[in-house]
Amino acid sequence: QEQFVESGGALVQPGGSLTIACQGSGRYTNTLVVGWYRQAPGQLREPVAQILSSDQWVNYADSVKNRFTISRDTAKNTVYLQMTNLKPEDTATYYCNFLPPVESSWGPGTLVTVSS
Repeated sequence: QEQFVESGGALVQPGGSLTIACQGSGRYTNTLVVGWYRQAPGQLREPVAQILSSDQWVNYADSVKNRFTISRDTAKNTVYLQMTNLKPEDTATYYCNFLPPVESSWGPGTLVTVSS
């Protein structure tokens, strides 16, 4: 059973940048589509970005396109989300999981707060 652990969340000012990371516990992190999801207070969890194992395909939600970049380091079983020009509406707990998500693979998430 694959398990993800997210890290790197912080308080950032609007317009700032931050990179968060997600490490998978098993081999499937490098072979299946992995995505970042986020959940704002009182909102449903939503997909943000996805990456295929070959890195030849990435996909982004319209709300983060041209601001966020997803990447992976297969040697470290880790997927990153580089976030730039952050906005208050990006405030959320960020999670990673497969696409489609596997219920038992959800990690604790990492909190990103965008505020002045």
